Amino acid sequence: MSQPNIILTGFMGTGKTTLGRLLAERIDYEFIDTDAQIEEQTGKTIAELFQTEGETAFRKLESELVEELAQQEGLVIATGGGLVLNPKNATLLSKTGQIICLTASPEEILARVSRQQDVRPLLQEKDPQAKIIELLQQRAAIYNQFPQLSTSQQTQEQLVDKLLELY
Repeated sequence: MSQPNIILTGFMGTGKTTLGRLLAERIDYEFIDTDAQIEEQTGKTIAELFQTEGETAFRKLESELVEELAQQEGLVIATGGGLVLNPKNATLLSKTGQIICLTASPEEILARVSRQQDVRPLLQEKDPQAKIIELLQQRAAIYNQFPQLSTSQQTQEQLVDKLLELY
């Protein structure tokens, strides 16, 4: 593989899309955000898909997209936070390049996503921070399979440099 992909995974609000765009620009790769790609393909927002089709149907769309992306190289891919929960997705993507998991504290995640809670279907809760903590605990074993990079208290440029080091 002459241009292995760089796949950014991790919980919502950890900086996958922001850092993915910057990284792709820096190394002249194409940037793909799986959630944005699914929204474009379906004409619906992720929140609408969850509401009208359900999470299972959304996860199926993610897996179909992963199969397409696994045939390509030279990509920086920002995954939805739950995409790698399906082991098949993680296996397919890891064959195409390096998966790196971005992390942040529950407090920082909440601060980052609170402005967009209405488009975050998994945070439609009375206590979104408790839900974040619960989901982080549920996903910890999966996320911990990949090299970790904390996005807390660092500049975007510092983080892009660190991603390149990990890659």
